[in-house]
Amino acid sequence: TSDSIQTGTLSAIEPVKKRTGEVYDLKPKIDIPIVAVGTGWSLYAFSKIYSKDSSTTAKILSLDKNNIPSFDRWATKHFDDLAWKSGNEFFYGSMPLPVVVGLLDKRIRKDFFKVMFLYWEAMSITGFLYTGSVYLNDRYRPYAYNPDVDMKIRTRGGAKNSFYAGHVALVATASFFTATVWNDYHPDSKIKWLTYGLAGATTAAVAYKRLIAGQHFPSDILLGIAQGTLTGILVPRLHKNKFINEHISIT
Repeated sequence: TSDSIQTGTLSAIEPVKKRTGEVYDLKPKIDIPIVAVGTGWSLYAFSKIYSKDSSTTAKILSLDKNNIPSFDRWATKHFDDLAWKSGNEFFYGSMPLPVVVGLLDKRIRKDFFKVMFLYWEAMSITGFLYTGSVYLNDRYRPYAYNPDVDMKIRTRGGAKNSFYAGHVALVATASFFTATVWNDYHPDSKIKWLTYGLAGATTAAVAYKRLIAGQHFPSDILLGIAQGTLTGILVPRLHKNKFINEHISIT
């Protein structure tokens, strides 16, 4: 009767909530192939880009810095071995940042392996893009144009790996990934600006060191910063759960 229908209708009009406490949601069908391809290619390409054939002395002497865009040209005057070594210290110190923060922070620690998988994915993407770029391009580093640098250094195969700045891209990925994950697990924190500020400062320090060391042109570094920063931020953010609170009724 109408009474029974009305009763059934009223009992069905109840809020149905779907809410999960997970900060990140992995998508194995997408994430695993990305990690596999990115890691596989990076391992292969790294073995190739650091074993490029040396250049001849004649080739190096034929390089003309006037053929370099004016925006980048001034970088050819730099070559600082100390800056190269100290830049590597920043680089190696940045790589374990997500691991350290993940172990020390109790909120992140409960999802440690999930977060580490996302970090692996972010680094595999950066590795894929960076090694692919260097593999397909032989852009001479700024020091190859510098007559004050020893010819043995200028002619080595690694002198062709300027495009683009891999150290900078990897540090940006690691540092901005760490900042993004920390903020996602602490959404009410008042120091969000500090975490991203530290990530930016770390990336800038490595970028400056690589520039002064004569390893990269400014355009190489800017591209490395942009790619690494975007990857470090977007990988966790694209996996962030969207909380749903829907009211479904039957009438």
